[in-house]
Amino acid sequence: QVQLQESGPGLVNPSQTVSLTCTVSGASITADNYYWKWIRQPPGKGLEWLATMTSYDSIYYSPSLKSRTSVSRDTAKNQFTLQLSSVTPEDTAVYYCMGNTYWGQGTQVTVSS
Repeated sequence: QVQLQESGPGLVNPSQTVSLTCTVSGASITADNYYWKWIRQPPGKGLEWLATMTSYDSIYYSPSLKSRTSVSRDTAKNQFTLQLSSVTPEDTAVYYCMGNTYWGQGTQVTVSS
């Protein structure tokens, strides 16, 4: 059973960079045929795809956020990380990581001064 767990700062000031980490168990992030994603859901809105990282470390970003988004991985820790820069209150959302059909429980990020 693949399990994912997001972790992050919770509250972030505007203009800062938020870093979120997804820790994966039950599968290697380098295993074939896995696609690792970041998705968010702002309050009262639908799900928004942010980025996908393949097991071969190819990364695809949402065009609308590409200039502010960066995804990286730590194979030793079996983790992958999302960095979102220059955040505004519009980036307030629950952020999820997922692998194929497996989802993390989500972590709340609130952007506020």
